[in-house]
Amino acid sequence: MAEKTNILKADTVVKNYWRDNERFADFFNAVLFDGEEVIKAEELEDVDTEESMVLEHKDYAESIQAARDGIKIRKRSLTHGVELVMLGMEGQGHIHYGMPLRVMGYDYSTYKKQYDGNASRYGSGKHRASEGMDEDEYLSRMKRTDKFIPVITVVVYYGDKPWDGAASLHGMLNIPEGMKKFVNDYKMLLVEAGRNQLALHNMNNVDLFHLLQIVLDNNLPKNEAKEKAIKYCEDHAVEKSVVMTVAGAAGSNIDYNAFEREGGSIMCALFDSIAKESEVKGRKEGIAEGRAEGRAEEIIESGYEFGLSDSDIIKRLQSRLDISLQRAQEYFGRFGRQKL
Repeated sequence: MAEKTNILKADTVVKNYWRDNERFADFFNAVLFDGEEVIKAEELEDVDTEESMVLEHKDYAESIQAARDGIKIRKRSLTHGVELVMLGMEGQGHIHYGMPLRVMGYDYSTYKKQYDGNASRYGSGKHRASEGMDEDEYLSRMKRTDKFIPVITVVVYYGDKPWDGAASLHGMLNIPEGMKKFVNDYKMLLVEAGRNQLALHNMNNVDLFHLLQIVLDNNLPKNEAKEKAIKYCEDHAVEKSVVMTVAGAAGSNIDYNAFEREGGSIMCALFDSIAKESEVKGRKEGIAEGRAEGRAEEIIESGYEFGLSDSDIIKRLQSRLDISLQRAQEYFGRFGRQKL
């Protein structure tokens, strides 16, 4: 009988791993409290990961579906009254330079959903439950004593390149030094899976991040990394679910049947899988980069035709290609007209 194909999506594997309350609590304790057991596994409950909201304005209403990229796990601490969110960026090797802004938007959508739910308790139209509310509360659709559940979002970056993007909203803005104190900042909590000093206690988590540090180390030759990872798995009797999660975090879809056949050599299957997908990804990225270069050259030439300054052309590159200032400057250095 032919073997049934059973391909598991990378994000599904990673989500399943972090749904475990013991692992989830251990991770957040390591990130927030240096490993002290403040958040208890037994006090966590799952929260729906989908969020919808409507931004209301005098002239329009825009519906937004706020679905976090990649891997999203949400749990609520019943003891501390806090919602904990893990937002995982899969190991596609790309850094999102607008991540602080996106985290700010995601968190806002969670608070907006709480606000809307709270406001609905007071009714609408002829059925408004306005008793006991003063005029300001009535107009706000919120009593001054109403409070929302705080949200703590941690971004886990599974890429192999060091994170060189901003870690706060200020890092994305061009602010004159004298004006910084007047511009609100929004910081994000970032963990680089391949580079961290987390004080983890759950052995599955310890094994997971140790293996990720090996797999994501670009300075380590692949054959050496493979041998090192296999030895670690053998010495520490690493669970299969952990190895599969390493593959998922590295952005590799997993053939479960192949992993079953490999048995004790599961790390071999992991590295073979990552190697194949890295090769395919490299080809795709090369094609995409070639297209981006061609588009950049066109933008620069059209900028010259319209008599734009160098700085305006660079801004146009950023805007039209949705790239960082550094990348725009690199393109301009390559395709711009060299001044004598």
